[in-house]
Amino acid sequence: MDTPEQINDQTHEDGQGVFSTAVSEENLERARRRSTYVDFSDRLVAVRDHRYRRPKLDPDIIIKSKAAEHLIKGKEAVEKFQYEKAVLCFSKAIYLQPEQTELYVSLGEAYIQLCDFQSAADSYNRASFLDPGAFDARLSFIYYMQAQCLFDRGLFLEALHMFGKAADLKPEAAGAFRIRSLACLTAAGQHGDCLKELDRVISEGPSAELYVFRARVHKAMNQTACCLRDVRSALELDPECREARAMQQHLMEASEDNRQQAVIRMLSGHLQEALCLINVALESNPENGQLYLFRGTLYRRLKEFISAIEDLVQAAELCEPKEEERKESSSVLKEVQLQCFSRGLYDEALLLLNKAIKEDRNMGGLYLNRGDCFFRQADWCYALLDYQQAEEMLSPNEPALRLRLAVIHSTLGSFCFHDWYFQDAADMFSLAIMYNPTASPYYEYRSKALRRIQNLKGAREDLIRLLILDPDNEEIPPMMMNLFPGSTAAQVLSSTKGQLLRDELTETIRVWESSSDPEKSLEESLSSLTVSGESPEGEALSLSEAAQELSLCVSRKDLQNAARALLQQVAAEPQVEPVSCNFIVLFN
Repeated sequence: MDTPEQINDQTHEDGQGVFSTAVSEENLERARRRSTYVDFSDRLVAVRDHRYRRPKLDPDIIIKSKAAEHLIKGKEAVEKFQYEKAVLCFSKAIYLQPEQTELYVSLGEAYIQLCDFQSAADSYNRASFLDPGAFDARLSFIYYMQAQCLFDRGLFLEALHMFGKAADLKPEAAGAFRIRSLACLTAAGQHGDCLKELDRVISEGPSAELYVFRARVHKAMNQTACCLRDVRSALELDPECREARAMQQHLMEASEDNRQQAVIRMLSGHLQEALCLINVALESNPENGQLYLFRGTLYRRLKEFISAIEDLVQAAELCEPKEEERKESSSVLKEVQLQCFSRGLYDEALLLLNKAIKEDRNMGGLYLNRGDCFFRQADWCYALLDYQQAEEMLSPNEPALRLRLAVIHSTLGSFCFHDWYFQDAADMFSLAIMYNPTASPYYEYRSKALRRIQNLKGAREDLIRLLILDPDNEEIPPMMMNLFPGSTAAQVLSSTKGQLLRDELTETIRVWESSSDPEKSLEESLSSLTVSGESPEGEALSLSEAAQELSLCVSRKDLQNAARALLQQVAAEPQVEPVSCNFIVLFN
């Protein structure tokens, strides 16, 4: 018989066989414990998530809110005249919302209050980029204010650029901006450009104001005649123009002041100053015949007879000639033919001389005088031809002619020397020495030219002649080192060759001087060789004056051609043994 325990075990085994999914007590207990742990963990996670959970916000709303806050603060700062703070607030707002046009406008207005027109223009340019054409008028005003500030600071070209920008943005006010631009050009000293623009504007539509403006520009350029012309044009368009009337009155007063000053200068003997003053007076009042009469009198006292005649004729045309004017004109006409040559009127003298030579070709003095005119005008070739023609007609020992030929040949030689035509230079100096053997620089430069062509014998002989004529010449020491190394000047002069050259040079100079006294004969020749055959009142051309007037103002090419032509002519003639001489016109 089975016991109860056996029956329970059997039942339990049968139950397992029937309910295969049954869970044991042990597993159930384990499941209960696990469920309790999971519920507790879920509650912990839930508490943690609730603790760190915040409400969800929109970033755009935050940025707009902050930008609006900065904008409000900026406007409040503007109301309190705190423009620096306003600029800072508006700038922060623009950083947050760069697409808002209002912010740039507010920032630009704040910059205007601070007189920072460049920053204001930048702000409005950004606003115009966002809203094209809406702020052109305001931007034009900013450019105008900026240009005016630059003008006041003396930055005229920068101001000119700003006025141009303002005119582009506001075409209806371009005329006013154009006048401002012209003022900038005038203040910048660009009067030429200003006049060109004024000429164009006046050609489009002349007005009295524009003529007055151009008159002022001409006055700034010291163009008094043009200034007076524009003043008259302005008065023709508007006879009641006050500015033109004031400028005309000012010119008349300036003319009278200059005339009075000229009278004072003339009475004190300062004729040139008086002439300058009366010229200025005539520019301001060119229709005053008395001024021309006064200037004609000055020209007569200055021996400028042609100009005197022209002014007297002009005075007669402008006003009724008086007895004084007739006498003055008659006196001038009597003197002009005698004085124009001796007083430097070379063009007029050439006209008279050409006419005289055409009537009488056998007077050598006429050729000499005409050569002097060419000489004073630096026409060396024509002067040389006339001197050679005079040489054929006058005495061969005429000192006035010989000194002129010496100076011209020395000048040709100097050009040849500087252009490295040393043989031609030596020949030119030899011809100069032939006409004047007493000039020591001729020997110096011929010696240098001969040394360059390796003619050491001739170079040494010319150096000895230079030692005899001018022992204190500064060029002697370096030349001694090259031509007589190791020897002193005393040793060279005491040598046999030195004694021989001294005797030769002394005899040559004695023969040259025995013909006549060069300086005296030169003055007498010039005083006798006049166009009219009468003695002039002025001084004659001396040797020193001739040397001084012989300025090297002709091209080297022309002088080289003249030198070669002269050398060819000399080569065809019998050669004369040249004697060394000094170079009057120094070539540095």
